[in-house]
Amino acid sequence: MRPNNLHIMLADDDEDDRLFFKEAFEEVKIKYDISTFNDGEQLMNYLNEPQNPLPDIIFLDLNMPRKSGMECLKEIRQNERLKRISVAIYSTSSSEQDIEDTFVAGANVYIKKPNDFNMLKKVLSDVVHINWQYIVDGLNKDSFILSL
Repeated sequence: MRPNNLHIMLADDDEDDRLFFKEAFEEVKIKYDISTFNDGEQLMNYLNEPQNPLPDIIFLDLNMPRKSGMECLKEIRQNERLKRISVAIYSTSSSEQDIEDTFVAGANVYIKKPNDFNMLKKVLSDVVHINWQYIVDGLNKDSFILSL
């Protein structure tokens, strides 16, 4: 990891989605490092090791085997060391219940995975340029869902 780069983590069980995500970030004009995980259990094992550096933003798919994105989100928010990390739910679900549940559980933003590469680049660019302090301090339901 290079200093002063945005450290991004993605937990998603879909290999194509992980690749699509990485390719989109290559075209977003920021300095970054991306770590990807195949499921929530891998992510949490990494985060729970005290010697591992923490990310600036975690993108969490909701529906993963072994440990879901919701389970990860709850663990992150209950852990003193992890609870200040910005968490973006990154899911194919547009279920009002999923959106409500992740909002209540403490996610910072909810992103429905776009099918279009240019839309994905725009969404990712918007997320990394958000003033996260404002989002954490002034979180409200209207600013929770990032839609295009």
